Amino acid sequence: MMRWLWIVLMAMPAHADTLVATRNLRAQSIIAPGDITIVAADVPGALDDPAQAVGQEVRVSLYAGRPLRPGDIGPPTVVDRNQIVALAYSVGPLTIQTEGRALARGGVGDVIRIMNLASRTTVSGRVLPDGSVAVGPNN
Repeated sequence: MMRWLWIVLMAMPAHADTLVATRNLRAQSIIAPGDITIVAADVPGALDDPAQAVGQEVRVSLYAGRPLRPGDIGPPTVVDRNQIVALAYSVGPLTIQTEGRALARGGVGDVIRIMNLASRTTVSGRVLPDGSVAVGPNN
């Protein structure tokens, strides 16, 4: 009898908090506190803390009642596609700067592809808070 009781207790689902959208949110919009709410549900991989979502940019359209997952949101975009940005390559004391055209949108810390306008070469770099892009072995 005790063994059977143990199995029943293990099979019961644990409830946890999950963040869901309170209204439909378009891609590229910034999440405000009123755009999300916490519901008592256990959704694997879903966010559970409003601080993780407020101020972030929606990467895909979210519908009311849908759980928020880490891949659905990200840092707000500081570089738009086709924007001319400063490229900086730094190794030790050497720094080379030029201009490039962003081939994707990106927020701070995102790695995006950039076309160097001088050489027409495509490189990948990390978006910095000032909107420039750092390329090279350290990024």
